[in-house]
Amino acid sequence: MLDDLDRRIVEILAEDARISLKELAGKVNLSSPSASERLKRLEERGVIRAFTVDLDPAALGYTLQVIVRIRPLPGQLHRVQQLIEEIPEFTECDKVTGDDCFIARLHLTSIDQLDEILDRIIDRAETNSSIVKSQPVKRRLPPL
Repeated sequence: MLDDLDRRIVEILAEDARISLKELAGKVNLSSPSASERLKRLEERGVIRAFTVDLDPAALGYTLQVIVRIRPLPGQLHRVQQLIEEIPEFTECDKVTGDDCFIARLHLTSIDQLDEILDRIIDRAETNSSIVKSQPVKRRLPPL
């Protein structure tokens, strides 16, 4: 569990992972060495896995997002998973319970690209695709 100070550090970093250590320390009323030690412990405990960049796919030309539900044919589960991992347009994928085994997100430049990608797995799985119109809730932290 996180104490109030760790929770505040994580919230600040979630807003701006590039914040300087000095600024972070000031916002949580700690010295820089104390803030650094807290940060190090959060990393060691696996609470913070990485400091990353949040790219806008549309700014890179990926104007189309698609959610694909994937149900591998019998005996094809591992091969379908391997294909999903190999296709870079699959930017996220969850292995789930229920009728479908995978729910994946694709970022594409055109609708034609969707057919090209799905053609690579269609002989191994059934798919159901939905085009994303908007994303009212962006990826966010779970409640701290």
